[in-house]
Amino acid sequence: MKVIVSQEIETVCPGFVGACLEADVVNTPYSQGLWDEIHALSERYRKELTTESLKEMSGIAATRRVYKGCGKDPSRYRPASEALIRRMLQGKELYQIDTLVDLINLASIAYGYSIGGFDADKFVGDTLTLGVGREGEPYEGIGRGIINIHGLPVYRDAEGGVGTPTSDHERTKIGINTRHLLVLINGYDGDEQRVTDNARFIQQLLRKYCQSDGGTFFVYR
Repeated sequence: MKVIVSQEIETVCPGFVGACLEADVVNTPYSQGLWDEIHALSERYRKELTTESLKEMSGIAATRRVYKGCGKDPSRYRPASEALIRRMLQGKELYQIDTLVDLINLASIAYGYSIGGFDADKFVGDTLTLGVGREGEPYEGIGRGIINIHGLPVYRDAEGGVGTPTSDHERTKIGINTRHLLVLINGYDGDEQRVTDNARFIQQLLRKYCQSDGGTFFVYR
């Protein structure tokens, strides 16, 4: 898959750096070992963070700045990483979906980046372009119905939008039968080393919980 960062994004976030990871995987309904890791991180965050201080995590703070730069209120349309950690800090259980989705949520929480996880076989074409949502652009968020992505960063394939930091699209979502995974890590803070570490962390999780060799990834700007 080829990934292009549009001029629209470069204007509001000139230091953007992302990572694109592809891997062959086996998904399962639930992994106890993975959830043990999620609960351990949740416990640590409750000791270290508050719902206000979490906004200072570099990945979250930078994503919020980009939302504002694109004209979106980050407190109304929260980046997924922030929403997940807030839920933890409020003492609520994260939604349990399936091993791949739960794994990506853990990776997002651990590093503070909004991460898109997709069934790569559902994309149209071989190129993804990161731009900004347009007024009236149709977009069905996973479990959210139609959402207003005007002013949100959005990845598009040849058919249309597939992922924003708030919600990915129903059309390309991961399912229990997903065998070809594609993950996009969004480093709006420009920290290439941290984005790379996040990708390697995902590879480790895939090896442990998804019968995968971890796949390969590349960094893009």
